Amino acid sequence: MITRLTGTVLLLLTCILLTGPVVAQKGRGKGLMGKGQNADAAFAADRDLLQGLLTHRDDIRRDVRKTPNGVETLTESDKPEVAAAIQKHAASMEARVKNKNPIHARDPLFAEMFRHADKIKFVYKPTAKGMYVIEASDDPYVARLIQAHADVVSLFLKNGFDEVKRNHDLPAKP
Repeated sequence: MITRLTGTVLLLLTCILLTGPVVAQKGRGKGLMGKGQNADAAFAADRDLLQGLLTHRDDIRRDVRKTPNGVETLTESDKPEVAAAIQKHAASMEARVKNKNPIHARDPLFAEMFRHADKIKFVYKPTAKGMYVIEASDDPYVARLIQAHADVVSLFLKNGFDEVKRNHDLPAKP
């Protein structure tokens, strides 16, 4: 089933690429999501999914294709539990976007994505092994934000927790 949502693109892509089985590394503090440990009722579960994905990032494949208005991504795993976690995390991030409950807001790129959530068009489709996502915007700056975000999520999978701790620059405005 394909779902179209306006304003959900930013977090769903993050979650898709930052998802994994609930094999979280406890005690990381508040740096991963930009909020304290008790930020909201779903925080711990979302944090655990994120950390699980990073822990199992070697089991995840990510393909990003940039388009004039954003990106198309395919994030999958041959391990059923990782594929299921990718889908679960995507759904939880969708809820965060819809409820304007941002994550990782200490990173300038993530904060800016949330500021422009209403300009992002999002389509996702679960696959047998993960998730296919289209993120787009008619606003050229927001399209660049989407592309920069996709690049950073790929870096999260490549570099793990060390990359998540970094702040990421905003793209130039057109």
